[in-house]
Formats: sequence, C-alpha cells, structure tokens
Amino acid sequence: MSEDLGITTSKKENIGEWYREVVTKSGLADYTSVSGCFVLKPLSYSIWTTVRRGLDKLFKDIGVENAYFPLFIPDKLLEKEAEHFEGFNPEVAWVTRAGNSELDEKLAVRPTSEAIMYDSYKDWIRSHRDLPLKINQWNNVVRWEFKHATPFLRTREFLWQEGHSAYASKEEALKDKKSVLDAYQEICEDRMALPCVRGTKTQKEKFDGAVNSYSLEHLLPDGQAIQGPSFHYDGENFAEAFGITFTDEDGEEKNVHQNTFGFSTRQIGIMIMMHSDDCGLVIPPRLAPTKAVVVPIYNNEEERKSVLGMAEEVNEKVEDCRIDNRDHKTPGWKFNEWEVKGVPLRIEIGSNEVEDGEVTLVRRDTGKKTSVKVEGIEKKVKEELEEMQKRLYRRAEEFMEENTRETEDYEELKRIIKEKGGFVKAPWCGKQVCEDIVKDDTKAKITNIPFKYDKPEDKKCVRCDERANHWVHFAKSR
Repeated sequence: MSEDLGITTSKKENIGEWYREVVTKSGLADYTSVSGCFVLKPLSYSIWTTVRRGLDKLFKDIGVENAYFPLFIPDKLLEKEAEHFEGFNPEVAWVTRAGNSELDEKLAVRPTSEAIMYDSYKDWIRSHRDLPLKINQWNNVVRWEFKHATPFLRTREFLWQEGHSAYASKEEALKDKKSVLDAYQEICEDRMALPCVRGTKTQKEKFDGAVNSYSLEHLLPDGQAIQGPSFHYDGENFAEAFGITFTDEDGEEKNVHQNTFGFSTRQIGIMIMMHSDDCGLVIPPRLAPTKAVVVPIYNNEEERKSVLGMAEEVNEKVEDCRIDNRDHKTPGWKFNEWEVKGVPLRIEIGSNEVEDGEVTLVRRDTGKKTSVKVEGIEKKVKEELEEMQKRLYRRAEEFMEENTRETEDYEELKRIIKEKGGFVKAPWCGKQVCEDIVKDDTKAKITNIPFKYDKPEDKKCVRCDERANHWVHFAKSR
C-alpha cells in the first residue's frame, strides 16, 4: 500500500491528527464544502444502523415509541424556551427566506426538539389517561456553536436519538431513569466495548432546563474524559413553559413531569479513538458490517481456480464474510487495506492451504495468526470474534482503572491532572464555589458523581475544610 493510503501519524505522538487519518483513510467519513459538516460513508452509517437497531429494540421493551417531528422550529417557540431557560439554546442556524420571498417568521433548523415536540404535547395530553407518553425520534440536529470541527466528536450536524417522555408524577418519571441508562450501558459496553462511569451531573454541569442530569462518562486514550449518552429529569420545567397539563383522577389540573434522553453519533468517534491503532481502524466484531475478509493468494491460473474454490467454500460457511478477489491488487496491498478499514478477521488462502484443507486466520486487534481446518471453520471464527470483542472491552476497562486515581489532597489533585490526566476521584463538599475554583486552577471539571461510590465518611472536601458529601471524578474533558 502506498504511504499516503496508510496511517502516517502515531496515536501516541499526535492523537488528533492520527484520529483524522483513521476516520478518512478507513472510509468512515469525509469532509464536505460545508464547514463542520461531514459525510457519513457506508461503513460508519452501517455501524450507526446496527447501534440504532439495538437501542431501538431496548427502547421498545420499556414502552418507548418512535415518531418524527419537523426539522424547522418557529422562532416564537424557541423564545418560549428562552424565557424559562437562560442559555438553553445553542447558536442555531436560521431560515429567513424561501426562494425570493422573506418568511413571515424566521425558522430555526432543529438544534434539539423540545420546542416543536412540546407544542404538540400540550394538545395531546389532557387527562391522566393520556399518560405516560413516551416518544423517541431518530433525527439530525444542527448546532452552530464552535469553530474547530472533528468528525463524529464535534460536528455542526449530527445524528442522534432524542427521547421525550411525560408522566403524572415525579416518582413515575424517575422509574425510567435506570431503564434508559441500562439500555445505554448495554450498547456502550456490550456492542461498542466501551466501559463507562454512570453518575449524576452537578448542578453546574447539568442540562439547561433539567432538575437533574445523569450521564455515562468515558475516558479517552489521551487521558481526557468525554461525556457519552445522558438522561435528564426535567420535572415540571417544560410543562410550565409550554403549558403541558392534565386532569388527574380527582379532576385537579396538574403539570406533567418529564424526562429527556439522548445518544448520538459521537459514540462512534469515542469507539474509534479508544480501540484503533497505528495500523488504522479497529471495529468491535459485534458492530462490524464485514466480520471477515478472505484474501486469496495465487501465482497462476491453476492455483487461482483451486484457491478461489476454497474461498467460496469458506465464504458460504462464515457469516458476514466477503472475498477480495481483485486481481489488480497484490495480497500485501489487500492485507494493509483491510487493516486500515478495521475488519476484525482476515482469512488467507494460498495453494498450501488448499493442499492442507485449512486456512490462516489473522486477528485485527492482535495480529495473531491461527491455522484452522476448513471443516468447522464457522465455530473457530465465532470464537475468535467473541474473544476479540471481550479483549477490546477488557483492554479499555483496564486503561480506565489504571488511569483513575484517588486523592484527598488538593495539591496532589492538581499535580495528577497536570502530569497524568485521567479521572481523579476526590471528596467534594457539594458547593459550586469549590467546583469553580478547581476548574479555574486546573481546567478540570467534575464529570459526574459516580453511582458506584458510597458517600465519604469523615472526609473533608478536597478544596475546603468542610465535610465532603460526595466522591466525584475530576478530569479535563473534550
């Protein structure tokens, strides 16, 4: 493979440039003439489709239904949000003309759908019999809020799902928190091989308009944290803003209680950055559209016929497999290309393999080669793919554990963040003033208050002398 088609930058030396090379040279995405907007090429869109299919099933299991609302949102509806939630809306893209005519009211290109959905909810919900209402939509959103775009991780247009549910009470609303977070964690860990830390966002870091926010946080190879999918209990805030009320069993009019939750194509970027290497993309097998590629190796027409015959036999036995029978590319070129593209298994077949009735399996994550008899190859391929899936998760989990450090000393906290990065577990009093000081001193924020930690006993806040109420994770974040 020519140098410009391979990965030329080291992940360790320049993770940003390495990431951009992996994304483009593997065929995941491409740049466009629109600043901050990218093409999701067939490979990445196939991965997203598999994620969507899995998450959609989990949502349906908890009673969430799909719908679709307009892309355009009237200014008056966004203003209704702005009256209640200062800073809630990101910079939006506006439509002000249609052809040669000025619009009577400018329209926002959807930055998120609360405004347009809740304008309908107020008409759909009248009685307690109309509740709960659990609706999700898979769509695209546009946010013109930054300067430096990064494919998947920070883009002006991206794909996601946004769930919006309404209930008669706080207790009913919060029952869904665990179910939704469980669904997110299953996709992140079981499909994407990404360990995560579940927890509560601080009031400073929560979603504007929410009473409380909950997130799954990931740790990237450069030691920075990044937020994954999130769930928000919005209480009666949006009900008051949009007039979403119902009549209860006693005939009393009340506000609904609401949740919002979302999972976006950012997760693909996190997955790429976590698992891939200096040879290119690495895709967890459960998400790989092509799980194995057969590369036939021959020197003449006689060998070609027998090798391709065995290749067809293998292709029929192995699920999600393809044969690379391009004659104008050398086997070595093909090996490198499929490494860059992240196919989990390569199956090499030459004349020697034909004579022995076996093939050579090559794992993408380890490069390990194994000779396998064609008879029974299905079982061996499944075993190798499953082991690769588990290894990717174990490796990422070990990295997160090794880079989660604990301290109760403020000077040590600052040193860790500056010199090592990662998550820093520390006791916190719960006051924003200490949270702000840490961020000013270190550029690190509280990613969340992990569910897995008990309350600290007889501990002082890492920043002040007051009693600590929480163990939290501090980290620099993308």
